[in-house]
Amino acid sequence: MEKSKNFCVIMAGGIGSRFWPLSTAEKPKQFLDFLGVGRTLLQLTFDRFSSIIPAENFLVVTSETHKELVKNQLPELKSSQILSEPLRRNTAPCVAYATYKILDTCPDANIIVAPSDHLILKEDKFLEEIENGLKYVTDRDVLLTLGIQPNRPF
Repeated sequence: MEKSKNFCVIMAGGIGSRFWPLSTAEKPKQFLDFLGVGRTLLQLTFDRFSSIIPAENFLVVTSETHKELVKNQLPELKSSQILSEPLRRNTAPCVAYATYKILDTCPDANIIVAPSDHLILKEDKFLEEIENGLKYVTDRDVLLTLGIQPNRPF
């Protein structure tokens, strides 16, 4: 069987400032079980995509400080799948770093980039759209983004 060309990059940066005092620099929100379901936001993100992406095709980008937290929360991943950034540089460098690693081993990869802290209520519909997107990009040299129609200002 051919190895899947579909990959998922989970962005697990963040410094724990938005939901203080629950979220701290030592344990930011993505490493907490905010929903009370026995799984952290990071684990829920992994669970969501693992139905369509094989475990070996995940990368998690996090800070050096949080690498051990990722290892503990996602034991399915090898250490080489956890990329630690020495400095916080936001989304673009995170995506570039992970993409470089993936394209080194699979030049025609289809890559999903997802934050580790999103709440997705209609997961079946969401994954259906993700799978449609993966099918679309498979034979095209394109960048596809998925967003939602806002219904109020934030």
